[in-house]
Amino acid sequence: MTLSVRSADALIAQESKYGAHNYHPLNVVLDRGEGVWVWDVEGKKYMDFLAAYSAVNQGHNHPSIVDALVKQASVLSLTSRAFRNDKFPPLLEKLSKLTGFDKVLMMNTGAEAVETAIKAARKWGYDKKRIADGQAEIITYDGNFHGRTTTIIGFSTDETTTNGFGPFTPGFKNVPYGDLAATEQALTKNTCAIMVEPIQGEGGVVIPPAGFIKGLRKLCDEHQVLLILDEIQSGLGRTGKLFAFEHEGIRPDGVTIGKALSGGLYPVSAFLANDDLMSVFTPGTHGSTYGGNPLACAVADAALDVLTDEGLIEKSASLGDYLLERVRRIPSPHIAEIRGQGLWIGIELKESAGGARRFCERLQEEGLLCKETHVTTIRLAPPLVISKDELDWALERIERVLCEL
Repeated sequence: MTLSVRSADALIAQESKYGAHNYHPLNVVLDRGEGVWVWDVEGKKYMDFLAAYSAVNQGHNHPSIVDALVKQASVLSLTSRAFRNDKFPPLLEKLSKLTGFDKVLMMNTGAEAVETAIKAARKWGYDKKRIADGQAEIITYDGNFHGRTTTIIGFSTDETTTNGFGPFTPGFKNVPYGDLAATEQALTKNTCAIMVEPIQGEGGVVIPPAGFIKGLRKLCDEHQVLLILDEIQSGLGRTGKLFAFEHEGIRPDGVTIGKALSGGLYPVSAFLANDDLMSVFTPGTHGSTYGGNPLACAVADAALDVLTDEGLIEKSASLGDYLLERVRRIPSPHIAEIRGQGLWIGIELKESAGGARRFCERLQEEGLLCKETHVTTIRLAPPLVISKDELDWALERIERVLCEL
């Protein structure tokens, strides 16, 4: 018998009793969303200023994406890659032409896309660079976040993520984020790739020094090393460009994308790469039951149309400049640093502020939902469909809480 439990307190207690305690969410229980707004089970309205970690760049329940999902779900949802489906080839072409990459490999989650990139880089190292079997190395960076699989957390520097989960996969070498000299020193004949977030999202919207990504491209060209960028959070318009790497005018060899690829309606991710890199995959070497399924493809196709047709990337650039300028003017004694690119801001608080969570909880009371990261950072990432008036509504509350709490 299924019990109907609707009050927030009862639902939170139910989750605590029957669910694993691997998250520490704010105590708000949502049951509806539209655009930048969400409502809880008791009818209170909030503005979503996290956008599901950039998965809902197109806003909650965008009607065009919902329509695509419903129509496709009523016809055909899954074939697996044992057979072909009519939605897969058109999406591949759309992604290739939109992003400029030769080939697309569809997966489901961001972590799966990263795992795909790791496998591709290693196999390229053995097949193309002739690295000795089992010796391939990938350079990664302190403060990184690329997912939650055991391989991926093995090169995390966050002890909360790693403690108690080893032993980990070898073959990764961490260096300080933003440090070109340290990166060059870490390169060896066995280095097959550098994998990096052009902006560290989970780290707190950490932006490397100007020229860092361009410098990595130069190092990779000089040493026959792949440059693979994780744009699962930073890509698809979040920073005011289709990809964050465009701010430095370079092209990587491969990119991982996800989250906003489906507008938050379905798990869809992809690894994008040039022909030389993607050619390492042959039948049987990699796959996914759900990757590239017709439902996912229909949703992703519609989500990409919304990004481009509604000018959301351009809006992120213009409103992002406005948001950053306004946040930098907040006269709060708690603020240590403001970092941002596009509609993506990290407000770093001083240790004396008592942590970022209490500010997020106070903002929740004000009707604004955002989330702390790494204890001292408030991360702001509204859906890209937000209007200037809605942004002003949020900024009024952010300033009041940061100045009065």
